[in-house]
Amino acid sequence: MLKSVTSICNMRFNRRSLLFLLVLCTFMICFSFWSRCILNPETSDLNRKLIADGRTNGDFDNVHFVNRGAKNYNAPVNEMEIPSSNLQEIECEINREYSVQCRKDNNEVYLPFSFIQKYFEVYGEFENIEGYEKFEFSHSYSEVHHPPDVIRPDGAFMSFEHYNVEIRKRVKCITAVEGVPISTQWEPAGHYYPIQIAQFALSHYSKYLKEGEPDQIPLLNSERDVGMWLKGGNVNIKSVWSKTRRSQVVEFQSSDSLSNAGFYTMMKETSNFAVTFDFKIVSNGSISLTLKNDAVTFHLHYVFSDTLITCDGKNIYYGLGENRRGDWIHFARDADMDLLKGLSLKCSKYRKLGRLTLLGITIRGHGWLDNVTVSSAAHMDHFFNAANWFVTHQDSRGGWPIMVTRKLISGVMELQPGWYSAMAQGHGISTLVRAYLKSKNTVYLRTAINALKIFEISSAQGGVKARFANSYNWYEEYPTTPSSFVLNGFIFSLFGLYDLKEIATGEPLEKVTQLYEEGIKSLKAMLLMYDSGFGTFYDLRHVSAGLAPNRARWDYHTVHISQLLQLSKMEDEPLFTRTVKRWQDYMKGVRSPHN
Repeated sequence: MLKSVTSICNMRFNRRSLLFLLVLCTFMICFSFWSRCILNPETSDLNRKLIADGRTNGDFDNVHFVNRGAKNYNAPVNEMEIPSSNLQEIECEINREYSVQCRKDNNEVYLPFSFIQKYFEVYGEFENIEGYEKFEFSHSYSEVHHPPDVIRPDGAFMSFEHYNVEIRKRVKCITAVEGVPISTQWEPAGHYYPIQIAQFALSHYSKYLKEGEPDQIPLLNSERDVGMWLKGGNVNIKSVWSKTRRSQVVEFQSSDSLSNAGFYTMMKETSNFAVTFDFKIVSNGSISLTLKNDAVTFHLHYVFSDTLITCDGKNIYYGLGENRRGDWIHFARDADMDLLKGLSLKCSKYRKLGRLTLLGITIRGHGWLDNVTVSSAAHMDHFFNAANWFVTHQDSRGGWPIMVTRKLISGVMELQPGWYSAMAQGHGISTLVRAYLKSKNTVYLRTAINALKIFEISSAQGGVKARFANSYNWYEEYPTTPSSFVLNGFIFSLFGLYDLKEIATGEPLEKVTQLYEEGIKSLKAMLLMYDSGFGTFYDLRHVSAGLAPNRARWDYHTVHISQLLQLSKMEDEPLFTRTVKRWQDYMKGVRSPHN
């Protein structure tokens, strides 16, 4: 009996041991396979981000760098031999300076893309299309926008319809005083930057040409429309004849207080956020726009103040200017953009635009009102606001001084407030020429012609003209000493000269033609100095100041390409067409030959 019990116990022990051994072996096999694929603890920030985003399970990105025994990886995917999954972890020594963890499969070596991206300055991201995941690799991150087929001074400016100047982080707001951007570039308090103002103008002009007339909803432009508006307590309204405007306008009178309901209209507009009208207020009145951002209501108040923009909770205030009471003012605001800039001030916990609804427009105080419209866009209003700024702010030298310090290279290339920019002059001329051709108002043409004077003044004397090798005139975006010779700014100045050359007559035509042709001569002689063999240089500081070369970022490289594409249409010059083809190839990783 005892022997039988012992046999049974031994049998149970053997079964338990066998089960334990089976589980242990299974675990060791799984761990062995898993350890071959696990990421190194020193995984890059990019991989960690991908893991956190759920875009990878922790394995190395399926982009690899192969050794000299590589197969043809330029072949289509379906013609390539799919690498085996028998990967082994190895150490890759980089330039005998440091190591990274790699994977080896026979004669191929796989490096993590996070290393490749930083080492070779290339780019990539995962894409998931209908459940199919792939990795998109690119040598550059920027896109070339092609200029119009026909270059005309009244046409679209390059491909500026793709520009959205006001959304840039370095734009504080669109001022309600003059309707142009306030830049925080180089000065957090904000300043008027002519280049930015012109780009704002030219982008809206180009958008208008591409999109055509906007959708419009008239809200008040006749006596019968007054009945569609509502009145708060103690509000008087009537239709009167305006001698100044030579038309009927609506006179209103109410309390100035923001707590007063005023003279208002209500709506639920979800697609048209451009609000335009003409008004004159003689009291301390105001204008308010009410918007709902998702489920939260915000109020935009436009008041007679010199403060550009401020906020208090869900109330955002724009200054119309302290001394503009009693003047007829053209009001043209993109309510969605004004709200976005207000949210950036961080007066509430809300920071982003959601689902927007324009709920109403309110007028308070004593004044007159006409032509109230809600539209899908106000491109030409914004364009002429900027063109008028160039007329109003041109100084006696014909320039638009930039009133901030610019340190291109600290201690070497610095500009004190009051400097001029050839790019600003060129952009300003391009804006003014289009304003003249659109309106036939000669004040725009006269202002454009007056802007030529700065091109004839040397950088040393406060102008924008530099000399290269004592032989070639160069119009400086940043007129420093020593000269910087920035390429894109110089070409933009030529575009402005070209626009004016196409419409000028008499002595102005002779002057602008001479400036333009001298510029083209310099560009032909100096263009290839900006070719690095795999990209372009932003400027020539390595030549003029003996400093390290300043390579152009890909977004500036694509600007150089777009500019040469346009120059190829303006000038019958084989150098431009050959060079732009080579520069486009650089974006795909092509390099110039070596010896």
